[in-house]
Amino acid sequence: MGFHREVIGVWGEPVEFPVTRDHVVAYAKATNDPVDVHLSGSQAPPVYAVVPAFRTMADVTLSAVPDELMVRILHGEHDFHFHRPIVPGDVLTCRAKVTGVHGKSSGVVVTTKLETRDADDGLVNEQFFVGFFRGGQFGDALGEPAPGHVFDESLRGRAPDLVVDQKYDDDQTFRYADAAGDPMPIHLDDDFARSVGLPGIIVHGLCTMAFVSHALPEPDKLARLAVRFSAPALPRNTITTSGWRTDGGYTFETVTDEGTTVIKDGLARYAGATS
Repeated sequence: MGFHREVIGVWGEPVEFPVTRDHVVAYAKATNDPVDVHLSGSQAPPVYAVVPAFRTMADVTLSAVPDELMVRILHGEHDFHFHRPIVPGDVLTCRAKVTGVHGKSSGVVVTTKLETRDADDGLVNEQFFVGFFRGGQFGDALGEPAPGHVFDESLRGRAPDLVVDQKYDDDQTFRYADAAGDPMPIHLDDDFARSVGLPGIIVHGLCTMAFVSHALPEPDKLARLAVRFSAPALPRNTITTSGWRTDGGYTFETVTDEGTTVIKDGLARYAGATS
């Protein structure tokens, strides 16, 4: 297939994004965020970091992919590295580059790195987006994959240190789509979702990731938050996040009340941690 190797390692055009208090509040409400500084708009929730970079993330990732595969994209992983919180009044500049394209037996993995800086050129956050293109064929392994974050199975020998239940609202996907600028029809149109083999509207993966961020203790002290999306959640679901305390943070996973694991290989690390 005609993957565009020439874009690997090349930064795309930067995009500018002004952060407003009203938008921070809207995002916090759209993700059922209970944290006071988020609901007041004083500071953005950690996963809000994807919003300023979302459009360049999508454009740059798809620039590596042949046209016939673009609609087959699945969000495989997302990995945030936070250098400071986003606050209202920030004028952010975001850029992205494809760092690797790797063929697998059932498709192709495209890894994109995102970088967000403030008006003083200070690094605000870095992100790694992993897109999986079902049915794609690519015989090579070019460039670099995203950093690893694998669940340590030995942790299952003890009870989790935190267990948090969270329920999606019936209109969750519609509210999230508006606040995050992600109007993909699989999240908004039942008929379309079923036409591509889904059971109906599914919850945005990054909305679930936002839920998980405030299921964890002290979300505003996160230095890294990484997940692998293993299955979609549905608006009717209640999700349960179980976390095991490890050096520097938590290892976690999230399952639905129907027994579906929606997030695995979850990793949270806090500012000041030594590992």
